[in-house]
Amino acid sequence: MKTGGFLAGLVLLAAGAPSAVRAETLTNDMVVSLVQAGLGDDAVIAKIKASAAHYALSTDDLITLKKRGVSGPVIAAMIDAGSQGAVSSKAAFSADSPDPLVPHPSGVYLANDARMVRIDPTTSNQSKTGGILGYAFTGGIASLSIKAVIPNITARVRTGRARPTFYFYFDEATRGLSQAGGASLWLSGPASAITSPNEFSLIRFDVKKDRRETRVGSMNLAGAKAGVMDKDRIPFDYEQVTPGVFKVTPSADLPTGEYGFIYSVSAGAGPGMWGNGTGSARIFDFAIHP
Repeated sequence: MKTGGFLAGLVLLAAGAPSAVRAETLTNDMVVSLVQAGLGDDAVIAKIKASAAHYALSTDDLITLKKRGVSGPVIAAMIDAGSQGAVSSKAAFSADSPDPLVPHPSGVYLANDARMVRIDPTTSNQSKTGGILGYAFTGGIASLSIKAVIPNITARVRTGRARPTFYFYFDEATRGLSQAGGASLWLSGPASAITSPNEFSLIRFDVKKDRRETRVGSMNLAGAKAGVMDKDRIPFDYEQVTPGVFKVTPSADLPTGEYGFIYSVSAGAGPGMWGNGTGSARIFDFAIHP
């Protein structure tokens, strides 16, 4: 009886092993690691055929693979696997999978234990000024601040974690794939050239009666500044998970409040300070409420 139970357990483990192998998602770097470990082309190609994949296969990517020691047959197997995946790419997309290597529609996501939540950008089409009296009474010595305003006192997306994790998906991550969610978020306007979280600023909002505000400019006799002020930026760290996909975390715990990632402050239409880039901003807003 004991021997039979032991054998049955081995059978169950063996049955589950292929599923675990198939669940792994290979990337360019993982293939390079297998090659550099000396496994041989046959073993690496077998692994490629047995595994899900998320490869970057542009001309430059293929040249880089060759320079890193990947043979022609292995690269061909990667291209074949990539082309097969592209046929069913629409089904492969997921808007809430917790696995960062699973293709997601482009955008910014908050990671929770069981799923990712996409943060839709909020556009600030209003600007307001603060410190006008001090600016006027001091003849422009005191600074006048310019603020971007977004409606409502709290964000739709919330988390109870003081140091949440985010994933940024740019177009490079979905190159050659048809996005199930429609057009890319980054294809037009100032966002078309964005390829890294380093081009964003993490800010905290001041909550007012029916709105949230953040400073995006200032002006005094010395001149005008547009964009998020250095002292208003909240530091964050990021690392590339795979081409076009980045993991982002605040550098320290964040207190309860309203926050957002802001990536552009476009120019206003009026003269003077309104022509210095304070007209509108797109913000990926979220709230921390334990």
